[in-house]
Amino acid sequence: MMKSRLVALLAVGLAALAVIFTGLRFISQPSPPGAAHARLPVSPASYLGVYEQGAPPSYRPITDFARAAGGQPNLDGYFSGWAEPFASTFAREVHARGGTLYVQIDPTFASVSGIADGAYDDYLRSYADSVRDFGHAVVIGFGHEMNAPWYSWGYGHVPAATFVRAWRHIVDLFRAEGADNVTWLWTINADLPGTGPVRDWWPGDQYVGWVGIDGFYNKSSNTFTSVFGNTIGQVRAFTGKPLLVAETAVAPRAGQFVKIGDLFAGVRSDRLLGLVWFDFRQRGGPFRQDWRVESSRVAQAAFKLGVSSALHLVHP
Repeated sequence: MMKSRLVALLAVGLAALAVIFTGLRFISQPSPPGAAHARLPVSPASYLGVYEQGAPPSYRPITDFARAAGGQPNLDGYFSGWAEPFASTFAREVHARGGTLYVQIDPTFASVSGIADGAYDDYLRSYADSVRDFGHAVVIGFGHEMNAPWYSWGYGHVPAATFVRAWRHIVDLFRAEGADNVTWLWTINADLPGTGPVRDWWPGDQYVGWVGIDGFYNKSSNTFTSVFGNTIGQVRAFTGKPLLVAETAVAPRAGQFVKIGDLFAGVRSDRLLGLVWFDFRQRGGPFRQDWRVESSRVAQAAFKLGVSSALHLVHP
């Protein structure tokens, strides 16, 4: 009996020591920060986004756009060059104003194969940690318009399989860092002569949250169907992920009042998530245009009508 008690006491003592040492181990080796989780609504025709010159760092250009467009954007986008940090201050302001930050990270001056092989993991880990610490929903794309030939990471420059490996590596790394507040937006250019097969660049449903399609109205003959229809059909043949017009605008010479109306009507009838307007004055490239809504009273009138009649904006 005494022996049994001694054994019991010894067991209790060992258990107590185990608890103490376990506590010391946790004190000396702090557990990593908790993961951030966030999901965005996917109702059709519920998002109005904008790219604005000067935002970030300032939110003022978005305020000016909202006044001209007749609606407060709930996706505020910007293009991030490789090695740029996450714009945390701007992200907090966007969130405070009821919007969601939308970032296109492009591998400018970076090796896509190097990204896939982990050569830039320190940068990506730092970026992922900043996104996780922000804690709210963020939409992130990587290497937008990769099916087109005009960027160094795109068609004809980088094999599609290499791009897919890089995309998956980035998503896996963010998830490992606990940045589960990211909606991954895979963004292609609308299919054109000279672009590559869309499906070749697809990383798989488990690596994508939304699909983005970029396309512009450059001439009066353009319609939603002619710009986006074929590409939407191709994408829907291999995934049921929600679709967003991720970058678009209507040139003045295309006939803005009619074509902006056509754009909004197409988004609504095809049950896309919404659209992101490229509100820039473009001085270079083949399509030198002033795409800004603020620059045209006709565009403003059409935009306000489209926002009020076609969209039902959500503010997560």
